[in-house]
Amino acid sequence: MTQYYQPIVRVGVDRPKDALPIAGGWCWFNEVMVRARGHAPIITTLDAVPPEVIDRITAARPDISGMAMGTPKVMGILNVTPDSFSDGGRFFDSARAVEHAISMQADGAAILDIGGESTRPGAETVDVAEEIARTAPVIAAIRNGSDVPISIDTRKAAVAQAAIDAGATLINDVAAFGYDPDLAQVTAQSGLPVCLMHAQGTPDVMQDDPRYDDVVLDVYDYLAERIAFAVAAGIARDQIVIDPGIGFGKTLSHNLSLLRGLSLFHALGCPILLGASRKKFIGTLGGGTDATDRVAGSVSVALHGARQGVQLLRVHDTFATKQALDLELAINKADE
Repeated sequence: MTQYYQPIVRVGVDRPKDALPIAGGWCWFNEVMVRARGHAPIITTLDAVPPEVIDRITAARPDISGMAMGTPKVMGILNVTPDSFSDGGRFFDSARAVEHAISMQADGAAILDIGGESTRPGAETVDVAEEIARTAPVIAAIRNGSDVPISIDTRKAAVAQAAIDAGATLINDVAAFGYDPDLAQVTAQSGLPVCLMHAQGTPDVMQDDPRYDDVVLDVYDYLAERIAFAVAAGIARDQIVIDPGIGFGKTLSHNLSLLRGLSLFHALGCPILLGASRKKFIGTLGGGTDATDRVAGSVSVALHGARQGVQLLRVHDTFATKQALDLELAINKADE
């Protein structure tokens, strides 16, 4: 029977002497939930956890694209598309896209995520040449005036290569190298970090009828396998970020289970990215028919992720998220 070890994450200054850090950061734990398929979870003490698992959970994560991973960082979303679910069309014009990038940096974004293909439910695939034309010039223009880390949100090797040539510093693949196998080689040759995300199915069909035996453990096993694939392709393990893929082939119940189980993914030993900003489940639970009405709910989910030790928060609303995060850290960061 395979056992999975989920640290029960705590924050705050009232930290017991036996507590250990989560990923070398500001959160800590002194208990673990042991999970196994077909069995009820059991809460136990740290001495019941294998040493190698403790090491993976506690080890400080190396810098990613020059960003220290000890405290959560805000990743600002910039969709240069006509059809993204929240802001499609707003920044399709290159000049407006660059202007918004500058604004997000001023609002506290530590990294920008540039995407030229919508991966919303039902979205169709964009031609490679078109995706390059949308993204590479914007990345080059941003890089011309700033050294801010830039992520390219793409599933395609040629798009990633053009973005790297334009100045991108991280590859963000929602298909975790499952769509275009050549993307793993491009990433390895570049030496850049990569974010591997879980998705069940492609965007056009992923929300038709997603099913799992145990969504948290299924996603964990998938990401473990994709990490191994990336390492075999020549990508350094300490330069791999993981993303459980909220909303990508998941029901409302699946999303909530993954949010509750976020800390399990620390046992993979990689930084975690959480991308839940303005997604449908936030409106379903908290109201907000239009995606732009889901700011408060998005910030709430981002803060939950931060309190679970997540290192990167991918959001549309950079100022609101950074403001909330700064207050959270000021109140609860134990070494202040």
